[in-house]
Amino acid sequence: MKIIIAGAGEVGSHLAKMLSNESNEITVIDNDPQRLRSLSEYTDIISVEGKSSSIEVLRKAGAEKADLFIAVNPDHSQDVNIVSAILAKNLGSKKVTARINNEEYLSYDNKLLFTEMGIDLLFYPERIAAGEIVELLERTASIDSMNFGRGKLQLAVFKLEEESPIIDMNILEFANAFPSEDLQFRVVAISRKNETIMPKPDTRFHYHDLVFIVAKREGITMLMEYLGKKDIEINRLMIIGGGPIGEMVAKQLGKKLEHIKIIEINRDKCLDISSRLDGNVTVVNGDGRNTDTLMDEAIKDYDAFVAVTNNSEANILACVAAKKMGIDRTIAEVENLEYIRLAEEMGVDAIINKKLITAGRIFKFTLSSKVRFIKYMNGTNAEVLEYNVAPDSKITKAPLKDLDFPADAVVGGLIRGSESMIAVGTTRIEAYDNVVVFAAPEAVKEVDRMFR
Repeated sequence: MKIIIAGAGEVGSHLAKMLSNESNEITVIDNDPQRLRSLSEYTDIISVEGKSSSIEVLRKAGAEKADLFIAVNPDHSQDVNIVSAILAKNLGSKKVTARINNEEYLSYDNKLLFTEMGIDLLFYPERIAAGEIVELLERTASIDSMNFGRGKLQLAVFKLEEESPIIDMNILEFANAFPSEDLQFRVVAISRKNETIMPKPDTRFHYHDLVFIVAKREGITMLMEYLGKKDIEINRLMIIGGGPIGEMVAKQLGKKLEHIKIIEINRDKCLDISSRLDGNVTVVNGDGRNTDTLMDEAIKDYDAFVAVTNNSEANILACVAAKKMGIDRTIAEVENLEYIRLAEEMGVDAIINKKLITAGRIFKFTLSSKVRFIKYMNGTNAEVLEYNVAPDSKITKAPLKDLDFPADAVVGGLIRGSESMIAVGTTRIEAYDNVVVFAAPEAVKEVDRMFR
């Protein structure tokens, strides 16, 4: 697949590295030669220097023959992204997508307008990140989670602490602890240090493992009780960082929570965002990275703490400090991918990364039209995909145990009509089922072929 990426910033560079591993031909446009040189040193790309809104530059990059054009210049270059995407589509690019920084563009009528202009997808990473934070605050027992079919099937990620009852237990022993003809959940993966394990019956759980479990709606409560996990009731929330993510989280939760406090170091930004937020949201001018500030602002009176400044290290350390002060739920925005595992080991409950969020939205365009959803999960390099099964696809030809399904992928469960099921070896997938798959990056293309 020929892919053009306009913008060699953090998001564009991450996409280039990820997509180049999938045997794609990647061209990157940027007007900063140093960024292009840096990216070329560790990624197999074709570099084109210049502005992506220039027709001449787009032609030089091969926009007429591109299968996918991705405009991801930094968020202050929203107009350039939109113009670049429209020009690329009109020059001949098959699919185009653009990063934006304006919620107004995502209203139904405005999205329709951009679709008519030729843009296949508009994405606002900060808005998606805010939505994920809200979900994580509503589901506090797990460090990450996803819903399928409006919750009929769920994927939850649990971190095994010292008191976990399943440490040293193997997968078979864990399954036998819940004797039932109707299987309620299944362990689809274990993340241990820097390795993702597709478990076998004799695979044992270790301290600090991240365990990925697909569960039916009725099974999730039983599972949480067994693991000793429970959701925390959150009424008061403290946020450090008054940027777009912090503001959008406050807007979405402003009417649901008793009180929200945002601590922002920039005084002008404080005045700006306070004029747009509800009365139960207090905006304080101060340095939320400073533990004295947190104590002065009565952090111990809050149920959850979210750190979304533009500094990953500061966010991690602030969450660690909040945890030591007794906060039950901490969430940090961590944009440096190398720091994600470190943050988890230091006790941060959940991590948000805009690059991973964006990558999932974009990667969907490189797969078959039967992919309904894809997401990169924190704590692992694997991907979660949801497929709508095409009639006569290879996945429908035999029970799962008799198919040559990739070893580095697992079918976790499926939704058939109003019914959800956990997948096992004897399960036979049928046309139009919605199927949840957990797959290592190297297996995704092979999995995709099973559903075509």
